[in-house]
Amino acid sequence: MKEFVVNGESTLKNFTDNVCASASFYFRALLKAREIRVNGKKVSADLPLKAGDRVQYFLTPAQMSKRGFSVLYEDGLVAVIDKESGVNSEAVFSDLSSLGDYRFIHRLDRNTAGLMIFAKGGEAEEELLRAFRERDAEKIYAARVLGKMPKRSAVEEAYLLKDEKQALVKISRSPLGEKIITEYAVEREEGETSVLRVTLHTGKTHQIRAHMAFLGHPVAGDAKYGDDGFNRARHLTRQQLISKELALHTRGVLAYLNGKKFTSPQELPSDVR
Repeated sequence: MKEFVVNGESTLKNFTDNVCASASFYFRALLKAREIRVNGKKVSADLPLKAGDRVQYFLTPAQMSKRGFSVLYEDGLVAVIDKESGVNSEAVFSDLSSLGDYRFIHRLDRNTAGLMIFAKGGEAEEELLRAFRERDAEKIYAARVLGKMPKRSAVEEAYLLKDEKQALVKISRSPLGEKIITEYAVEREEGETSVLRVTLHTGKTHQIRAHMAFLGHPVAGDAKYGDDGFNRARHLTRQQLISKELALHTRGVLAYLNGKKFTSPQELPSDVR
């Protein structure tokens, strides 16, 4: 059994997604089996929560073992984890926080898989935040996009404007919002798709997904910026995007990690073309 206390207004579904990856994978099954309790009462449907509510998840050993991520590297100051698609970054942080003083540095979209790094303690947090802010943390992604790219490689620039109301971003050539720089290189072409190595020179919300869609080559499986017809025909509900590599250029307390590169073992599905 896992138990959590709500710290603000939410819904049971959103709260679960953000605090308990194991329960989020099996949310509907747990509701159907009435294996979730709110303030001691069994519930069978999503419902609003308020601060102070107590939520309990009665998970089987098999359900409990599905954490939604694995630890790729860990020492006394940092932890590098490999997140599965379908898991909120906040749920990963919640799981780690139950084990010690982990600090949230950056996030991945729920349906983007791959590498995240967490600090352990204040000094490591300060240095990692500096590295990400000053682009001393290089992030490289693997992405499957629709169509064939006009060039084998390119560095694309545009502007990104957040639409908070609709929870998405808009890309344009006009200087509206924040400037973004996205670099890509074609690794291979497969059927109607291309597999790209994408390097982020700026790390903005939904940058790869929105920028590639703006260029006319949306990420396969992307439900927000993608091609609905393509996705439906192939039963894709999650974007084919992996945070594949993380290279650190750190100093100070994390100088020992300078030049260190981590690589996710996850691969893009080969049957989506």
